[in-house]
Amino acid sequence: MADSKVVDAPVHAKMEPSAIDVVGEAWVVRLPRFGEEGTHFHTYGLLTPYFKGLAEGRLMATRCIFDGCPIGKGNGELWIPPRADCPDCHRPMVWQEIPDPHGYVYSYTLVERGGTGLEIPTPYYQIDVKMDEVCTILKSYLVGGIDPLRIGDRVRARFRTGPEATHTALDLYFVRE
Repeated sequence: MADSKVVDAPVHAKMEPSAIDVVGEAWVVRLPRFGEEGTHFHTYGLLTPYFKGLAEGRLMATRCIFDGCPIGKGNGELWIPPRADCPDCHRPMVWQEIPDPHGYVYSYTLVERGGTGLEIPTPYYQIDVKMDEVCTILKSYLVGGIDPLRIGDRVRARFRTGPEATHTALDLYFVRE
């Protein structure tokens, strides 16, 4: 039985999966936007576990566990998108998986015409999601049609994995609960 949180090819991205070079523990992603001569090389550096997790169907967050942190005091809140270092004490954050990522639509917009380089077919909803147990708001997109959407609607995370993975933020999307 397939993992219920992974859905194959919900939206066919208008791009090929990016090639990955591994340097130490960091991913360097090749984004061929305008042919080989226009390839952009982008390193995920200390945030590699987040993008690697997306490609594996897992959502990874960070939190501060430094006892001397003026805000978290050793039990900081979860951050997505992740931060390599705590914004309050500037110490390294630790990684933690969100086992059942879901939340609600905090705000949204219906995208009817995409700009140059948009990899998602239009129309679609671009959504800001307030996830349960996470202190930040995550920007993503909603899959499943453009039926009317409301602020507060419940959504659940899904992932583009395997050969459909782009190794970008597009590997995370949401569906209605």
